[in-house]
Amino acid sequence: MQLKSLRMFEAVCDSGNFGAAAQQLHTVQSNITAHIKKLEDEVGAQLLVRANPVFPTPAGHTLRRHAQHMLKSHDEALAQLQSHHTGLAQVRGALRLGSMETTAATRLPPLLSKLRQQHPGIDLELQVSPTASQLAELTAGRIDCAFINGAAPQSDLQSWPLFKEELVLVSGQPLQRFPTADEFSACVFLAFRQGCSYRQRIELLMAAMGISAVRIMELGMLDTILGCVAAGMGYGLMSRALVESQQQRFDVHWMPLPAPFDKDLAWVNTCFVTGAVSGWSPAMHAFAQVLGIDLSHENSD
Repeated sequence: MQLKSLRMFEAVCDSGNFGAAAQQLHTVQSNITAHIKKLEDEVGAQLLVRANPVFPTPAGHTLRRHAQHMLKSHDEALAQLQSHHTGLAQVRGALRLGSMETTAATRLPPLLSKLRQQHPGIDLELQVSPTASQLAELTAGRIDCAFINGAAPQSDLQSWPLFKEELVLVSGQPLQRFPTADEFSACVFLAFRQGCSYRQRIELLMAAMGISAVRIMELGMLDTILGCVAAGMGYGLMSRALVESQQQRFDVHWMPLPAPFDKDLAWVNTCFVTGAVSGWSPAMHAFAQVLGIDLSHENSD
């Protein structure tokens, strides 16, 4: 059944007249008659009693209840998807986010709070995982956008750098100097599982210091890593903003990476990554505005 036919059927039921329905929908009466006949053929029952006024048969009443529901759902979906173009103040719908845990802990709370204040009708779903997992989820369409380390390597994804993070060495004891290669070889690093971009920086840092086999203990949660670093179990490599925000909770100490590591390894960009702008929902457009992303140069056709 075509929505156009159902809309004509509802107009006849509402007005009680084929001619009035045609005027209401800006068409001719013969078009209304043809669509009603098509509906009756499809359902195999007479839908209207051609009297004055016209009224629905019992079968017509049954169809009308479903038609009203389908038309309402269609109109609501269309209004929701077109809200970005029509300039509606309030946006509704779901927004499925992916984020690194460090970004989720330090950067996202004020942004999500601002989005919630501006558009309380948006339902937020946040999935926290390493960069590699987020890219896989985004490519598979299971999330709408992601915050990852660096730009996405996939050509069909778009990236906007948002935050510049400084990575620092974190320890449970005050650091008077940067540890030597021998000292690092005798200790372990505490990090997330494979696929975490910060873990890759640990491996690159150790390789640059001539350590071929770095010992890394995988821990699944940020609080666990910080707690174990504070307890003296090993070192961590984390963003300075995160460590500073958590120092009241965990007794950890940090120091910046020295030269020559301070240029190539110490700084990372956190990027906002999505699919093509042309496929964005109104909720995505609303979030992009909160993030300050300028789409004026993007091709969203």
